[in-house]
Amino acid sequence: MLDVLQLKHRVNRMPLDKVRLMVDELQLEGIVTEGKTPFNRVHFNTCFAEIEALLQRAGYHRQLDVVGYQGLAYALFDPGRWQAVEVLHWLRDYVEERQAQPAS
Repeated sequence: MLDVLQLKHRVNRMPLDKVRLMVDELQLEGIVTEGKTPFNRVHFNTCFAEIEALLQRAGYHRQLDVVGYQGLAYALFDPGRWQAVEVLHWLRDYVEERQAQPAS
């Protein structure tokens, strides 16, 4: 298990090409799930400021906010476009739909 300082170090040293893939995903969907992007739940729980700075370095300069649903998935969103409660409802529906799908 990494401590917070180690996580910050890892996030800050993450290659920009890896982050650019996430920026592209955010511009399409705005959703972050463990395994789908370079960041996992622990990063969002401890290092959101560092992640935001890293995204800005990679060219994503919009204001960001984050909501999570039961620790299963997180959504980054532009608070100028959406209300947090709207994003949370969408995220809940997304998680519940994924849970309802049979495992493949």
